Amino acid sequence: MFESSVLVVSFVAAAAASIVGFGIGSLLTPLLALQFEMPVAVAIVSVPHAAATALRCWRLRRAIDRTVLGRFGLLSAAGGLAGALLFTRIGGAALTRTLGALLVLTAVAGLSGFAARWRPHGAMVWLLGGLSGLFGGVAGNQGGLRAAALSSFGLVPAAFVATSTATGLLVDAARMPLYAWHRGGDVLDAMPIVAMATAGVVAGTVAGEVVLRRIPPETFRRVVSATVGALGLWLLR
Repeated sequence: MFESSVLVVSFVAAAAASIVGFGIGSLLTPLLALQFEMPVAVAIVSVPHAAATALRCWRLRRAIDRTVLGRFGLLSAAGGLAGALLFTRIGGAALTRTLGALLVLTAVAGLSGFAARWRPHGAMVWLLGGLSGLFGGVAGNQGGLRAAALSSFGLVPAAFVATSTATGLLVDAARMPLYAWHRGGDVLDAMPIVAMATAGVVAGTVAGEVVLRRIPPETFRRVVSATVGALGLWLLR
């Protein structure tokens, strides 16, 4: 029953990420936290997250703005490495509260429309880039801050999604070796769940581009934001 839930949520989460730019870590991590300790859940989710991000990056590779990626993406990767180092030093309860707070803030920004209206400038762009990587390394949730920062570059939609995806892949590359070093055994023990989640996100990544484009993006964004907020409040209870 739990594995079936992982498959379904993985599919929906990856489809959401194809449309609104986030969802895999936001939706999958709280679900896996029902079965595993939070640090283990974060490490497990990094595997399907990397798989879906790599697939989406490959499909959108021609639209990547390499100038932005070289400046912004590398800074985010450095933040991801710092976050992964912090991940190895904090306890499960602190990690749960951190993720819960991030989910609630992401939901508020999405439901209020603030994330779509706000355009950071100057040093704030680079600060958000580093912070998005940092939070991605600590708690696996990075999409909201990264999207806010990238909005300042004036990228066309295809370049925005492609560059955001490539940046996420750099963060995954920076954080996953540390996850593997500290939680690799736990991830191997949970390999059936890892495989189920990976299959779900791969299918969802492909289907999301085709099926979910029929749903108004703003409507879908609000549904996802509300779900993320509810999960965050549940983690903070």
